[in-house]
Amino acid sequence: MKIIIDAMGGDNAPGEIVKGALAAAASRPELEITLVGREAEVRAAMGGQAPTNVSVVNATEVIEICDDPAMAFKHKKDSSITVGLNLLKAGEGDAFVSAGSTGALLSAATLLVKRVKGIRRAAMCPVIPTAGGQAVLIDCGANAECTVEYLVQFAYLGSFYASHVLGIRNPRVGLLNIGAEPSKGDTLRLETWPVLQAAGERGEINFIGNIEAKEAIKGGCDVIVADGYSGNIMLKTIEGVGSYLGGEVKKLFLQSTKTKLAGLLVKSGLKAFKEQLNPDRIGGTAFLGISRPVIKAHGASGAQAIENAVYQAVKVAESGIIAEIEANIGKMKVQEGES
Repeated sequence: MKIIIDAMGGDNAPGEIVKGALAAAASRPELEITLVGREAEVRAAMGGQAPTNVSVVNATEVIEICDDPAMAFKHKKDSSITVGLNLLKAGEGDAFVSAGSTGALLSAATLLVKRVKGIRRAAMCPVIPTAGGQAVLIDCGANAECTVEYLVQFAYLGSFYASHVLGIRNPRVGLLNIGAEPSKGDTLRLETWPVLQAAGERGEINFIGNIEAKEAIKGGCDVIVADGYSGNIMLKTIEGVGSYLGGEVKKLFLQSTKTKLAGLLVKSGLKAFKEQLNPDRIGGTAFLGISRPVIKAHGASGAQAIENAVYQAVKVAESGIIAEIEANIGKMKVQEGES
């Protein structure tokens, strides 16, 4: 398995990116890892380490956060993202990992590696912690216009990801809404619900209806289908609440000698809870609908996140999800009169 990594993408590049890549290479010696970036900087970050399963490909340019995400990869043809994705396209790797600009990565993946034929727009699918374990929150990005057709495709894509990559049997698919009743929500939700209901009745997905955010967090479904705007708000809310709770619990146990002793008694449980909320545990999220595996790691990723993003890339590449998407394109299309 060959994994290509953008060594220059993200807030902590190239140091933490290279560190995470080296950790993955050491842990999984059967992997072949290619680091793409300014070679002198990448090798300096390697600190003299030269594992036999890690190679470096020079790319002289870097896509910055201030660059136009839709055009940056064209203007900077020797950027680490452009060079890395061209390697993936040419079959020089099985998956690509980057912590760089989400917009630039998605635009470049769409136009260089291409979407699966029949997919209108690639979808983001971050995995979020829930009381039931975890769920896929699938949307088209915060700034993208959404339609019934997109949401229906996302429902299928999320279901395939949950079953093939996360190993969830018959994943429950819910449409994120302000209420559970079919009559709730705006026009987009009202028109999407019957199409997904019909798909559920045909046995193509396990659609359980509308789901409120509070029920989704309780583990009410395995796939949360959302437009980019509401999905992004939900994701950021989860991140904020998790950070807030962690800080408040820590302050609670530091109030007195008694609470400090109590904290020692529940330390292992608190550590496990904190780890469940740690985004570095997942590492990255796949762009579903792209013809080859492309994994987006968080912009602030450290070494642990990059290492886990590599493992995530391996899982996606080995899962067969792209073949499953290709085989089911016809089912994802919204027929005239359905919405």
